[in-house]
Amino acid sequence: MICILLVAGHGTVLETQIKNDDTGLYNYLTGVPKALLPGIGGKKILDFWWETVNMRQLFTEVYLVTNADKYKHFERWATANDFPVENIINDGSTTLEDRLGAVADLELAIRSRKLQDDVMVIAGDMLCADHNFDIGQVIRFFRSKPGELIIFYKMEESEKSSSRGIVEVCRDSNRITRFLEKPDEGRTSSRFASVVFYCIQKDTLPYLSDFLSLQTKAPDRSFGKFWERLINENLLEVFGMKLPTGFQLIGQVGLSDYTKWLTCFAIKQEDKSARPITFRSYARVGLMGNPSDGFNGKTIAMSISNFWAEVTLIESQTLVLLPHPLNDPTEFGSLQDLFSISRKEGYLGGLRLLQATCKKFYQLCSEQGIALTKQNFTLKYDTNIPRQVGLAGSSAIVSATLKCLMKFYNLTDDDLPKPIRANFILNVETDELFITAGLQDRVVQVYEGLIYMDFSKKLMEEKGYGNYISMDMCGLPPFWLAYLSDPSDSGRIHSNIRQRWLSGEPLVVEAMETFAQLTDQARVALTDRNWNRLAQLMDQNFELRRSVYSDECLGLGNLKMVELAKQFGSAVKLPGSGGAVFGLCLDPTKLVEMRQAFQEAGCVFCVISPYNPTTSTVSNQLSTHSAPKTQVLVM
Repeated sequence: MICILLVAGHGTVLETQIKNDDTGLYNYLTGVPKALLPGIGGKKILDFWWETVNMRQLFTEVYLVTNADKYKHFERWATANDFPVENIINDGSTTLEDRLGAVADLELAIRSRKLQDDVMVIAGDMLCADHNFDIGQVIRFFRSKPGELIIFYKMEESEKSSSRGIVEVCRDSNRITRFLEKPDEGRTSSRFASVVFYCIQKDTLPYLSDFLSLQTKAPDRSFGKFWERLINENLLEVFGMKLPTGFQLIGQVGLSDYTKWLTCFAIKQEDKSARPITFRSYARVGLMGNPSDGFNGKTIAMSISNFWAEVTLIESQTLVLLPHPLNDPTEFGSLQDLFSISRKEGYLGGLRLLQATCKKFYQLCSEQGIALTKQNFTLKYDTNIPRQVGLAGSSAIVSATLKCLMKFYNLTDDDLPKPIRANFILNVETDELFITAGLQDRVVQVYEGLIYMDFSKKLMEEKGYGNYISMDMCGLPPFWLAYLSDPSDSGRIHSNIRQRWLSGEPLVVEAMETFAQLTDQARVALTDRNWNRLAQLMDQNFELRRSVYSDECLGLGNLKMVELAKQFGSAVKLPGSGGAVFGLCLDPTKLVEMRQAFQEAGCVFCVISPYNPTTSTVSNQLSTHSAPKTQVLVM
């Protein structure tokens, strides 16, 4: 692949204002080409781009196209920066009036050097909020698509669509469906702006000369006009990849805007690197319908603030995953100590969850057309969610890690919508780590609160995810939770039900349909605040599950906890796959006696504190911000 840096622009508003500035602060920049002006931290803008593309394993050659007026500046720059002087191409223009135009400059480079390869084109005078993105990821994405590639970003609120080339992108295919060059306000709702950063297949290069033969004036020989023709008229397949960073073309701004954007981008970089990012995800209880979430059923689940997983990310020189001192032990008091810990907690801590999440996150972003900045970080986690009791402890760690990664790489709900994130968390566990799991846990940990979920076959096949509805959490009754202090692996509770369901066994198929019906009835009971009816439905949910899974599969420990709760007249069911029970006692005076009884039976008992994301004073993001510094121009 060939890379071509375009820096052939002539006199601009910025250059004129620097020349006429009365303060004397910018005298040293008079006559300096736009691409050689200071960028963030004082480094020249072109230096950033040269460092980004100076990779022999990716590009066979890098060329630079400039004009006759500024050629000497770039020749001097090349000798100081180990850029091959022979790869500088002079387009011969000396004024704005006799300029060739951006497309003509690209065509000149291809024609004069007889290039016959795929080409990456970059405007070398673009100010970028973060140049440290993975250029290799961009190239891999380009080669995975049967067409050209346009890089775009989401504009700041202050940026106007009428000053940019705007792209409309199909989320599913990443194909650009329409390109609008500086459209009037209101013509499109898209806030995705194209920049001069493209990958073009060698077979498409002849379109450049065809376009130029139709456009005789330099202002019309812009890439905006070129892409409008290829995408809107010729209907060529052109794809888009988003960079989660901001861009500014220096030629389009004056001195005040130039210094403003430098300061803005510098603050963003310092603010990003100076603080740790910490997020929490909460445990959940399946209130109704589980375990039908894995069988095209319906469920209602609730986040609880009693138990959580917390992940912290901080930028670092290398990528480091820190083991948890308790959950990922590497040092033991004795062989007997190792035996006891391994027997009770197994061999699989949270470190594998961090690693699998990072691996799948990179893969997901590549598939979604999102180019990530090339930065490293250190991840560590903590959790108080009891292990192997079916409270979604594993997915809570994955969920919190995903939140940290999205914040670190500046990704939003628009980049990774909530349904996609829920599916992602499930895939980390099932596809990468082979953990038995359903979608319910991941959905409630992404949406948070009290969530009604419909996983019908039609929805899952048509959209790839279900229908998820947040419910009112105000005035909920006092739910309680008890769990075994020494549980077995909760994953075993699923037994062979899936095979029986896939084979169409009537008992299992009808049971899953009934779980869905109970969920709809529970939704009505919750809406009507009919707690007696809700308690009845919870008992029915458990009895139905017992009839399908059998006592042997449910386990003696779970059954003993259920029977103990019933002695106090409490509704009771399993909140997850096993190891814990969850109940509703309509007589609050009995909770103290229940607690004592469960504790005497060797169980842990607590009253549930629902986590309501709309009213809770506890945020799932716990990071703090440091004060930004002022950007200083240094040459």
